[in-house]
This record gives sequence, structure tokens and C-alpha cells, in this order.
Amino acid sequence: MLSWLAALLAGMFSAHLAQRLCFPYFWRDARYLMKVIRYGARLELYKRTAKVVTVVDRFVERARRTPRKPFVICDGATHTYGEIDARSNRVARVFERAVRKGDTVALLMSNEADFISVWFGFSKLGCAVAFLNTNIRSRSLLHCFNCCGARLLVVGKDVVDALEDILPSLQEDNIPVWCMTPQSSLPGVHSLSEKIQQVSEEPLSSDLRSVSCLKTPTLYIFTSGTTGLPKAAVITHLQSLKAAGGFWAYGGTEDDIIYTPLPLYHSAASLVGIGGTIELGATCVLKKKFSASQFWRDCREHNVTIIQYIGELCRYLCNHPVVENEKDHRVRMGVGNGLRQDVWREFHRRFGEIPMCEIYGSTEGNLCFMNHIGKIGAVGRSNFFYKMLFKYVLVKYDMIRDELVRDPKGFCLHVAKGETGLLLSEICSQSPFFGYAGSKQLTEKKILRDVFVKGDAYFNTGDLMAEDEDDFICFKDRVGDTFRWKGENVATTEVTEILGQVDFIQEVNVYGVQVPGQEGRAGMAAVILRPECTFDGRKLFDFVTRELPSYARPLFIRLQESMEMTSTFKQQKFSLVKSGFNPSDISDPLYVLDSTDRCFIPLSSCVYDTILTGERKL
Repeated sequence: MLSWLAALLAGMFSAHLAQRLCFPYFWRDARYLMKVIRYGARLELYKRTAKVVTVVDRFVERARRTPRKPFVICDGATHTYGEIDARSNRVARVFERAVRKGDTVALLMSNEADFISVWFGFSKLGCAVAFLNTNIRSRSLLHCFNCCGARLLVVGKDVVDALEDILPSLQEDNIPVWCMTPQSSLPGVHSLSEKIQQVSEEPLSSDLRSVSCLKTPTLYIFTSGTTGLPKAAVITHLQSLKAAGGFWAYGGTEDDIIYTPLPLYHSAASLVGIGGTIELGATCVLKKKFSASQFWRDCREHNVTIIQYIGELCRYLCNHPVVENEKDHRVRMGVGNGLRQDVWREFHRRFGEIPMCEIYGSTEGNLCFMNHIGKIGAVGRSNFFYKMLFKYVLVKYDMIRDELVRDPKGFCLHVAKGETGLLLSEICSQSPFFGYAGSKQLTEKKILRDVFVKGDAYFNTGDLMAEDEDDFICFKDRVGDTFRWKGENVATTEVTEILGQVDFIQEVNVYGVQVPGQEGRAGMAAVILRPECTFDGRKLFDFVTRELPSYARPLFIRLQESMEMTSTFKQQKFSLVKSGFNPSDISDPLYVLDSTDRCFIPLSSCVYDTILTGERKL
């Protein structure tokens, strides 16, 4: 008997040791996978019963159960679940005869509690809501409004100036415009904040917001891409419910206080941040605009336990001067994306060993990775079971030719473990791709067909990734015609088209270059001047600051005699990206945007050095 027991214990110990050595992440993977399955089972139940409980339904239920619990803290004011519910009811009452179920309305608002009230108010009427980027103006802004088919526009009190260029066009199309100011000086613009006070806060029938299909659109969130102007990504109830589970999957609870300094017009703040707060029944501290100097003070003041971040935000915090009490906080978790290894380690050194939980996934994409292990430098983790649920591949990509590598039969090739490849996600019933509002061509351009067999279809993420031997996935670079700067995606085609309007420019090739110590890539434009024309740095500065949002403006200009092309007659970007912006390595004339002089000035070696040292801010 004793020998049998000893043998059993020895076997158990050996199995445990083998597991620790060969499968060190087994139990943590299993716990995470069980959470994914549990959450997925709820969504599957919605499909089978045709009774979808949406994010707004969850919010209404929270407001009924805990009406006095703080939901949003913003600008020093605390708004409870019950108060936001009542105010959103008032918004719905104002517009109950102006819109119908299935209509689309647009919001142009900064971070404020009324953003959520207006959003939920229209959702209670069964409307889809389009979140407009508050950085864009004139032509781009009007394009965004039109492409999602919005029938009405609501503007926040601090972005009313954005209406000046587009108001005549909107009024010509008989589009009602409302603003959150007590009164409006613009002709034909109505005051929503005044009208809200005149209506009841009693809820409308829940039938107005009810949906029977998870694939019903609920939001439109704009993303830059290779097609030029911003595209309206279709966000269905399925996607919004998936995103709302982010905090929960990482162990968030109703007792957490979540700090969101990211803009609500992006999916990270709205879908993951607000949606995730509702899923937990927690509290969200909503910052109007990120401030490195106020970040930790806010966290201490509100006893924040979870922070939302992007890599750029963490870099700003690490570059901020050291203060004595910067480790004096209750933050137990960070949730976000885009955190570089060096910044990650410095963040831990400066502010404590806070687990940073990376989430990878584009707004419109059909694939998500989560780094639930917390390995520094990884955007996510996969395993055998995850690959059974979500079909993704890494395929070979030729950076020089800017195209996929294919075999003699025209099919793509898998990369080896540890090798960098283009990330593709199979489009199927489990992982649908809902595309963009407007032209079907926009959606089709993100789909790769006949990848491995005739008839298959994959979503092209545009991201180069590598998966190591332990199944950790790391981001390497972007391909094609987009890059990321200041936390925003920049579409090179859009910038190229706008720069092409300058009278002394004949041809433009826009791309992103790496700047030491900076996240993402800074915009740079290789330019050919028109015959008999000269470069006018001041005129170009005035033009780009007027026509482009700050993150999309090219910071560097390179004058060229001719443009290098690929074998497929596309503009060659790879060699330009590789050569960077060092005047010692480039014989072409170089210029840099100077906000102080309000001009593009010559980029000398001395100026270059001030950029590298951080003395000159970009």
C-alpha cells in the first residue's frame, strides 16, 4: 500500500515537474480560455434565442439595480448610473419624433459625461451612432458625416468652431444640427442642453432599442486606411459586447475605478473603457484630455485601480520629470496597447510593477489577442486551443516590393516560428468582418481572397508580426500605406492627396520614419516640385496646419528630382523609410516643420541633433 502511494505521489510530482518545464503557462492559459468560453457562450445564447442583451441594456439594468453608484467622474463632477440613465432618457425624448429606429446620427464631442448621455439617448431610440474625430476639420469632417449616412449632428460645446466650414453644406442638405451650449450664435443651430431641461426623464419603451441579431450595427467608428479619407468602421452589437469583456477577462471587478484619458471617439475608450465599466458595474474616471503632470495626481485623488493606456501615453509619463510620490497609488492593472519593451520596463521602474495587459485588435478587425501572461514586449498570446477557435496566419511579405510572397500557384506562404510575417485572420461565421459604411470597395480592399485555396477569404490586418516558440505574439511593423503617430493611424493616401493641392508641388510620396525615443513613426513627404517653382516653407506650413490634423501633418520634407517606383508601378516607400531623415546620410534637401517660426525650415545637422536629444519637440 505504501509503495503504491509513493509511486502515485512520484508520478504526480513528475507530471507537475514536466508541466512546469514543458508547459509553464498551462494553468494560466486554461483559466483565461475558460473565461473566453464562458463569455462566448453568452453571445452564442443571444444568437440562438434572438434575445440580444446589448451594452445599453446592461447599462439600464445597472442603473435600475444601483442608481446611486458613481458611473462617470468627469471635470470634478460625479454622475451616477441613475443620473446618466435619466439624462439619456431626456435626450431620447427630445429626438423621439426627429429620428426613427435604424437611423444613423453623428456625434462630434470631446470627453464629457454628456457624450455618454447623448450616445445612450440615441441608442435607446434604436439609432446607430457615428463618433466623429474632434481633430479633423472641413473636407475630411464633412466626408465622415456623409459616408455613414447620418441624418443629424450633435456637437459638443468646446468644438462648435468645427462647424464653420461644414455648416453651409449640412444646411444645404437639410441636416439638423444641435450643440451642447445653452444658446448658439450660429444660424440654424439648435441648443440641445436647453431643450433637455424641457422634457421628461421617463424612459421610452425598450422595444425601440431591442434587437434580435448580434450583427445589427450600433456604432460607426472612424479609422484611417489605405484608401485615403477616414473610413467608417461598422461596429455591431457583437463587436461592442466582445470589447466590453476586456476588463472582466483580465480580472476586473465592480469595485474597480477605471481611469480613461483616451478620446471616446476611439474604440479603446468607448467600447473597452465605457463598455467594460458597464460590464463590471464599476466606476470610470473620464479625463477630458491626457495630462502627464496630472495623471498620477488624478489616480491618487480618485483611488484609481485600473488605467487605460496607449504606448505613447506611457512614454509621456516616463519622460515626465521624476517626483517623490509617483509610486504612491492604488493602480493594480493597466489595459491598452502599443507598449514598447523599453518603455514598459522604464514604466515598471518608475511607477511600480503594475501588470500591463496588452490587447491587440483593430477597430474593424475580426481578431483579438490578449497578453494575459503579461510578458514584456508581447501584444498577445496564443495556444493550441486558441488557434482552434480563431483562425489566423502569418504569411511571408516582401517589404522591398511591398507585396505578398506567393508560390508558383499564386498562394501565400506560411512563415516559420519566430519569423516575421503579415498577420491575416480568416473570415468565417465565428470571426465575421463587417467592413465599412459606404462603398463596398472600401471593405473589399481589406479582404485577401484565394490565400491558400480558391474561395477562401482573410482580413488583412496590415501588421507584421512574429510568433515565438512559446506562442507569444509580438508586433514588428506596419506595411503598406498607413503608419501610426501620436496614438492615431495616418493614411498616407489621404495626406498625399491633400498635399497634392499645393500649387508648387507636382508629385508626393508620404511615409513614416522612426524617430529615436518616439512611439510610432513621424510623417515625412518626398516631394517633386513643379517646373519653374521653388519650395515655400511658410506657405506649406500654413496649408498643412489648416488642412490636416496635427498627427497627420508631415514633419519632414525631402525634395527629390524623381520618384522611385516598384515593379508594379507603385511608389517605392521602403528605401525612403529605411534612409530616414538624417541630413548626413541624405544628399537631397531636407526640411522640418517648425511650429515656433511657423515654417518648414532647412533640416541641418544641428537641428537634427536637437531632435535626437529631445530639445526640439515634434
